[in-house]
Amino acid sequence: MIYLGGLGRSGTTLLERLLGEIPGVVALGEVVHLWERGVLAAELCGCGRPFPACPFWRQVGERAFGGWTRGHAERVLTLRRQIDRTRRIARIHHPDLAEYAAAYRALYAAVGAPVVVDSSKHASLACCLVAAGGVDVRVVHVVRDPRAVAHSWSKLVPRPEDGRPMTRWGPARTALHWWAQNAALELLPGRGARVTRVRYEDLVARPGSTLEALARELELGEPDLSFVEGRSAWLGPSHTASGNPMRFHVGRVELRRDDAWRAEPRTARRLVDVLTWPLRARYGYAGQAA
Repeated sequence: MIYLGGLGRSGTTLLERLLGEIPGVVALGEVVHLWERGVLAAELCGCGRPFPACPFWRQVGERAFGGWTRGHAERVLTLRRQIDRTRRIARIHHPDLAEYAAAYRALYAAVGAPVVVDSSKHASLACCLVAAGGVDVRVVHVVRDPRAVAHSWSKLVPRPEDGRPMTRWGPARTALHWWAQNAALELLPGRGARVTRVRYEDLVARPGSTLEALARELELGEPDLSFVEGRSAWLGPSHTASGNPMRFHVGRVELRRDDAWRAEPRTARRLVDVLTWPLRARYGYAGQAA
């Protein structure tokens, strides 16, 4: 199982969609939100159907749990609130950890694919899965310039599911979350996780070579990347349970680096600079905002 970790708006949905085009790899979206948004709220699958009406997810639910039920989904959510917390990474042990991780293992296995991709992002869930054992977890730590991430979180973006605006954060809150989530992911190798880091900027600048290098790290062999043409890619339908609006895109997508953050007020950029140092430098974003 390939687990994509990082803060939202860092390019995890793009990477997930690209990996999902490789033969034998199935992208599942942000599985951590499947229980609430899919099972309980019946939001849309990436294929455009409501989650309960999607044949893919109906089959997965039947294989894994004998069908999706409100009671089971609520139980997983209760366990998540008790166990799956960033602050618990240092001591993730919990008497119900095995039960919590078993729900994810059963779901991954029920897909019936050689490789599945879970873009849940949270370092804490990755830590839970590694600590509980029973699944071959390969973590891909996705990073993006925090100034670009802060700009993205400030934008007004409607949710395709219901038209409501997606969550927005100011630069200070985004910077603190960026630091906390990436710092937590830095702890995973010490917990026994196999972690590979990918920068969003490298992915959009050189998608073909970046995917080739990542495939080698993940031991995916020599994947067919014919869906990538220069700095564009062709995406087919997906069955992602939750995530960025891009999960609904089908067809050609141009991979362009978004540097709109450079037009942000200097004070906002400098605030993000200060709050994300020194991790920002560790990931190659040492230059000060222009």
